[in-house]
Amino acid sequence: MSKLILANDGIDAVGKSILEKTGFTVVTEKVAQENLANEINAKGYVALTVRSATKVRKDVIDACPGLKVIGRGGVGMDNIDVEYARSKGIQVTNTPAASSNSVAELVFAHLFNAVRFVYDSNRQMPEHGGSKFEELKKKYAKGIELRDKTMGIIGFGRIGQYTAKIALGCGMKVLAYDPFVKEASLHLDIHGTSGIDVKIETVSLETLIAQADMISLHVPGGKMITAKEIAQMKPGVILVNAARGGVIDENDLVEGLNSGQIAHACLDVFENEPTPSQSLLTHPKISLTPHIGAATNEAQERIGVELAEKLIDALK
Repeated sequence: MSKLILANDGIDAVGKSILEKTGFTVVTEKVAQENLANEINAKGYVALTVRSATKVRKDVIDACPGLKVIGRGGVGMDNIDVEYARSKGIQVTNTPAASSNSVAELVFAHLFNAVRFVYDSNRQMPEHGGSKFEELKKKYAKGIELRDKTMGIIGFGRIGQYTAKIALGCGMKVLAYDPFVKEASLHLDIHGTSGIDVKIETVSLETLIAQADMISLHVPGGKMITAKEIAQMKPGVILVNAARGGVIDENDLVEGLNSGQIAHACLDVFENEPTPSQSLLTHPKISLTPHIGAATNEAQERIGVELAEKLIDALK
């Protein structure tokens, strides 16, 4: 059997080293989407690893009968036709645990930016800070604290639970909704102590939407937030989406921002990646990042190691 692996969206050096020490050859040179199937067949790759950029659809799967494993470096696998691949005997795996903390920290990077207007201040200060300093100072003078606010978390898996830990550390109340999780015991690591355990019981989606001051979504897909849900939220709510584009209806989101029902939105993902709507990119109430939830050195190393171990196990 071939020992060639194509890491088309890259792989951390530690993960690559693990694979190479086991006898595999790992190629990290990017292959264009339109050439992917031909390249896999021509070179005889037995495994393909991707992140969110490369798509592995039915046409690629059908054209690559020698492919044994598809590995997704990250959590969501909406860029892979998973069930179809498995029906063809191809193993499909991902790395659900590796990026949880990094995504959760990005959620709070956005929230801190939002409640103190940092994202907009960073746009305005370079251009107007020298001439309109006092005007900008007044504009950004009504920030709020996170402490004692209610954090609503929709989707209470690994990432949702890491997000809850940070929220608790900030002194927030946590409400969580997940139809598959009744309760979760969270261990808070506190340096210098043995830490503490906090039990979170999930509530209904309706309760969360009505009571939360900030809402962060951590679901694999589906349109969870539309104009209907936005109308039921607290006026001045802050919405965060670091899960999947389309989980919040983007047109309804803009309308909610314009009406004032939503104070801020924080977006790391978009419906039309890699070309997000200009109405989002230029909106003065939206904090933006280009889908970098798992893009930390620590997360990428963990992803690389987990991916390598799963590929080795699958290709034994």
